[in-house]
Amino acid sequence: MTEGATDEVSVRDHPAAHRFEVWVGDERAGFTHYVDRRDGVVAFDHTEIEPRFEHHGLAGRLIGEALAAARDRGWAVLPECPFVRAYLQKHPELVDLVPADERVVFGLD
Repeated sequence: MTEGATDEVSVRDHPAAHRFEVWVGDERAGFTHYVDRRDGVVAFDHTEIEPRFEHHGLAGRLIGEALAAARDRGWAVLPECPFVRAYLQKHPELVDLVPADERVVFGLD
């Protein structure tokens, strides 16, 4: 990834694959997968960034935008993926996306 390439970064939902994807230009740099657990509750269960795109803040941007989309859609979130859980721990203003009775399970109480 080159300097200034962050201007080319976009996050897109790919509903057929149940994932949000982060793109750098025309290359998919990574994704976070989600699964419908029950009505209105979605688990983010796996996040991957391609090795050559690691350490450029793309995972944080991906998760931040995926959680914003979850809020816009009225989804409750189960952060089963360790990266999503860590992101929520660093951004307590988003913890309300996790159902109150589930927060202790994910160390978000």
